[in-house]
Amino acid sequence: MVFTKMEGCGNDYIYVNGFDEKIPKDQKPELARRLSDRHFGVGGDGLIFINPSDAADFEMEMYNADGSPSEMCGNGIRCVGKYVYDKGMTDRTCISVVSAGKVKYLELEVERPKDNPSDRGEVTRVRVNMGSPVLDASQIPVDAEGDRVIDEAIEVDGQEYRMTCVSMGNPHAVVFKKGVAEMNLERVGPLFENHKRFPRRTNTEFVEVIDRQHVFMRVWERGTGETLACGTGCCATAVACILNGLTDDRITVKVLGGELEIEWDRDNDLIYMTGPAVTVFEGTYPFYTASMKEEKNV
Repeated sequence: MVFTKMEGCGNDYIYVNGFDEKIPKDQKPELARRLSDRHFGVGGDGLIFINPSDAADFEMEMYNADGSPSEMCGNGIRCVGKYVYDKGMTDRTCISVVSAGKVKYLELEVERPKDNPSDRGEVTRVRVNMGSPVLDASQIPVDAEGDRVIDEAIEVDGQEYRMTCVSMGNPHAVVFKKGVAEMNLERVGPLFENHKRFPRRTNTEFVEVIDRQHVFMRVWERGTGETLACGTGCCATAVACILNGLTDDRITVKVLGGELEIEWDRDNDLIYMTGPAVTVFEGTYPFYTASMKEEKNV
């Protein structure tokens, strides 16, 4: 099986061309666990298949490092855009990608050699229309007394935190606090992820506001752990910042792996995310289905 390792702000995934590689769906979770292992596999935050689609130009089928399916990944979808353009699967710089039934629209920024402007070049950055943020508590989902969870108390391990909950196609709990860089996320992150108030678990962003245009964020992703970046988490962070009156409508979110630019167009209720997409390396992995093994042994 041929794969490509890619990353966006250090949020790294293993990409497989689902047009060519026919992996049975019931074997994909275990494959995701094996490939994502940083000691015995390729290493990554998860596995993403790029598939044909009737609903969009391409489908992104995503699995977390623990093999659980995921609905959306902002860094992941930017790399899908780079993958399909750089490999000649499309010539267009405006494409659509569907993930878990939701279609996103991507604008690909292409860099061409200065000495050869006719070269089609390669994608270096991608701007994604991430759609509208979901604030209804039942749709995120999060257990709450009201319709929304904005600056609401939650008790974790005997300590009270204040959270704002947003879905960007996947659930997020955004917590504002000081000293984010020094936090022990290995301890606190799993307690948020598996808290009883989140029936489908949650991603958790711990955010420190620098000024009206800049914030620093660390993220604990459900099914993976702490990652260097989270695109949907940065979007949720921006929404939470604005709802709490902490920043302007366009901000830069600094994460451990780099920076993402997030804008909430509130007139049209749309979130735009812009950031890098990088190919790390390519390779092959000795994956065989049971039927393939039987044919191999004949």
